[in-house]
Amino acid sequence: MHKEAGRIVEMASNHKGKWRELFGNDNPLYIEIGTGRGRFISTLAAQNPDINYVGIELEHELLGKVGKKAEELEVGKNLLLTPADAARLVEFFEPGEVNRIYLNFSDPWPKSRHAKRRLTYRDFLQSYRTVLRADGAVHFKTDNRDLYEFSLNEFAEDDWKLSAITLDLHNSPWMEGNVMTEYEEKFSSQGMPIYRLEARPYPKRPEYPSN
Repeated sequence: MHKEAGRIVEMASNHKGKWRELFGNDNPLYIEIGTGRGRFISTLAAQNPDINYVGIELEHELLGKVGKKAEELEVGKNLLLTPADAARLVEFFEPGEVNRIYLNFSDPWPKSRHAKRRLTYRDFLQSYRTVLRADGAVHFKTDNRDLYEFSLNEFAEDDWKLSAITLDLHNSPWMEGNVMTEYEEKFSSQGMPIYRLEARPYPKRPEYPSN
């Protein structure tokens, strides 16, 4: 068995509420939904050995590439990977089990009829709100202006506090410490702006019946 295969956790639902047991410590838990080839999450895991990372990627083939990248960067045991569908996130993590969620260059699903598939659609935000700690956050980056504006509106409508909002990450104060994905490097080298935000869930407002 390849060393990178040892990072892959099948049946993530079996570990709901037990991820820290799997890592063997009580360190904060950060997840990335949609790892791509894995440079982002592997770099973070290498830089932050006291944080546990879980990479979620629907395409099993890509997880092998992430594992190889992690081995190249000599990442320790603080990175695990799982082939899973983000739509089932609440099946994989207990309420409050996650400290941070990364969404990097998610599929924009540009057609209006596909809006519900966007990872910042309100149904996804509800699942993020569930699994995040009260002081947790979503960190979102994209090169797609339409998806960014859509996401701003969805977060605002669902009572999330927005911060670190920028229409040009690479010329902003938030560039310091920024870890680029493969897509980000490609797009920014072509002069395309990178959009970024952070979102933290407010307690939901009570719903009042309409008069």
